[in-house]
Parts: sequence; C-alpha cells; structure tokens
Amino acid sequence: MRKNILEFIRRGLIACGFGPMILAVLYLILQNQAGLETLTVNQVCIGIFSISALAFIAGGMNVVYQIEQLPLMWAILIHGCVLYFSYLGTYLVNDWLEWGKAPILVFTGIFVLGYLAVWAVIYSLTRRNTERINMALREKQQKIID
Repeated sequence: MRKNILEFIRRGLIACGFGPMILAVLYLILQNQAGLETLTVNQVCIGIFSISALAFIAGGMNVVYQIEQLPLMWAILIHGCVLYFSYLGTYLVNDWLEWGKAPILVFTGIFVLGYLAVWAVIYSLTRRNTERINMALREKQQKIID
C-alpha cells in the first residue's frame, strides 16, 4: 500500500508540473475563441492551483491499475469517477462551467463519451498487440516442433 501511495505522489508531482502550461494554452484558446480579454489575479491564481491539483490527481490516478488485488473493472470505475469529479470541480471552481442541471448534464455526457472513446482505443490497441504477440509465439512454437 505504501508503495502505491508513493508512486501516486511521484506520478502526481511529475504531472502537476504541466498544469500551468496546460492552463496557459487554455487561456489562449479562451482569448481567441471566447473573446476573453483580461483575467483578475484571483482568476489566474485559482486557475494555476486548480489545474496543478487536477494534473496531480490525473497523473497519480493511473496507479490504481497497478493494484493487483483490484479487479480491472473496479479500477476503471474508480479511475473514471475520480477523474470525473476532479474535472467537474475544476471547471466549476474556475467558472468554465455554469452551475446548473443542464450544463452539468452536458459535461457529464461529454466526459462519459470521451472516457469510453479513450478506453475503446486502449482496448483495441491492447487486443491487437496481444494477438500479434500470440501469433509470434505460435510461430515460434511451430518452428520448434518442426
């Protein structure tokens, strides 16, 4: 357990260094697309802290897949829920998402679809790689038999 916590912290610290860079890109996009002209010091500070915390959590959460006692579906569920609430909280704290039933439902739908799309890609790549490895093993076994 201690090893997983230390790994979470290590991964989180690596990832949280990218938080301010991501925020800078996000603010540039908001400036160009949404007409964002100025930010208060408070908005910048909250943005830096919240995005750094989000990056720390997102970076560290991959440790959940290393916990051998945890079934994969539980790991995926825990990972998805923690990321969902982390992103939702960050968006709400920074006023990038309005408080209300409709905006949160739209955000939830987009998050779930995005999360499922990422997992579909991961699943298909893993399956393809596994099939390729199994085929190579079968070929080696056949050469040994012949």
